[in-house]
Amino acid sequence: MLDWVRTVGYAAYERLLRSEIGGAPDHVAVIMDGNRRYARKEGEETTEGHREGAQTTEQLLDWCDELGVREVTLYTFSTENFDRPAEQREFIFDLVEEKLRTFADADRVHDAGVCIRAIGEREMLPERVLDAIDYAEAKTAGYDALNLNIALAYGGRAELLGAARDVARGVQAGELEPDNVDVDTVAESLYQGPTRDVDLIVRTGGDERTSNFLPWHANGNEAATFFCTPYWPEFRKIDFLRAIRTYQNRQESWRTTRARRALALVRAVGDRDVSQAMATLRRFRDALPNGEREQADEEYELAD
Repeated sequence: MLDWVRTVGYAAYERLLRSEIGGAPDHVAVIMDGNRRYARKEGEETTEGHREGAQTTEQLLDWCDELGVREVTLYTFSTENFDRPAEQREFIFDLVEEKLRTFADADRVHDAGVCIRAIGEREMLPERVLDAIDYAEAKTAGYDALNLNIALAYGGRAELLGAARDVARGVQAGELEPDNVDVDTVAESLYQGPTRDVDLIVRTGGDERTSNFLPWHANGNEAATFFCTPYWPEFRKIDFLRAIRTYQNRQESWRTTRARRALALVRAVGDRDVSQAMATLRRFRDALPNGEREQADEEYELAD
């Protein structure tokens, strides 16, 4: 009886969450934390936590496909993880190799048009993992419906440092003018993989930090963050829907803030040229509460 009540309650809550969200972020980045702690809690070997976490990862990709997420980046193995005991590292590498090959051969991956890429310091990875990466990337290279980035031997500082060195070498070789170095120049020197900025970072396991993950693509875009207590193997669809609801609320708040700032600027400068602020106000006017929107329309004839 109790299991039936839980099942019915879960289904009802999922329907409620689906009704509260009107869309999905384009790019979701996930820090899959808590595999080992989950295993210890269940009295299992830590390797079993990683294995069960891999099953959650497969479910996540189904949810993303269903909801229309265009890009997913998974924090699978960081540069700091090389400090773990050798047997743990080898098990994770075996699991990554197995899953990359499985994904690359799965009909649902090809049916959904998933393009698999690996990002990180590849030279640090074992040969068998590199072979699996090459296999998965080659098998899915022609797809673009959903980009799946696997962060392996990844560290955000290392990525930015590598980009800075590439730019410096270009300047030193006379291929770049220092004054011409801009955002696009740096972005071209980052790891190949993410095709768009991160909209939402999800971290499981209870810690509230982003751990050196995608600083250029996430922090630069002021990505929304969702921290939750379930360990990664316990992460459910309703947790993911709650994360998307957080992103949506963050976007609505951001739109309102932009509109209010633009309105304040227009009022502050009076009759001087404020074309950019007026354009911003027109773009985000619908995010203002009714009273503020009507007042702005009356003052500046913004109504469509």
